[in-house]
Amino acid sequence: MVEELIVPEAALPVAGFKAHLRLGSGFAEDSLQDVVLVGFLRAAMAAIEGRTGKLLLQRDLIWQTEGWRHPDRVTLPVAPVSAVTAFEIVDGAGVAVAVDPALWRLAPGGQNGTVVATTGTLPVIPANGHARFGLVAGYGPSWADVPADLAQAMLMLAAHYYEYRTDTALEAGCMPFGVTALIERYRQVRLSFGGQA
Repeated sequence: MVEELIVPEAALPVAGFKAHLRLGSGFAEDSLQDVVLVGFLRAAMAAIEGRTGKLLLQRDLIWQTEGWRHPDRVTLPVAPVSAVTAFEIVDGAGVAVAVDPALWRLAPGGQNGTVVATTGTLPVIPANGHARFGLVAGYGPSWADVPADLAQAMLMLAAHYYEYRTDTALEAGCMPFGVTALIERYRQVRLSFGGQA
């Protein structure tokens, strides 16, 4: 999974995070810690997205797979997916061929979106090749689009990272219970018996 562009700083809740931390305001140095706070917000966002498979803020991604677990559909590795902007089959020499959009559709639902063949099966992936997808995923482009419990979990985790920024002991650096309780319903149960997506 490759992000084409990182989430812009303007989309991050820096002011809300300052309020959450109860940092003073009205001073000439109000923005002095912004770079540090942005870093902790990004770290918390990455940790929550990694645990849940849900992207909090919308972004464009490229994802590729070397095979299909099911011949007629492929489950996408992140959610929520609002659009599949590209679907290509890339051969062993690196030549990409777009798959006709009439042959597949994005089927939302379940834990993640699924690309489903509209007739028969998905295209065959050649030896040493892969399928490549362009995705638009995330709850939305602004902080207001993020579900309230995930937004609260991210602020709590970023505050935890901020408070323990100089402590490297394992027990202090683990994800706090309140955060895990808030994200638990979003976590995916992963059962795998081998094979590809």
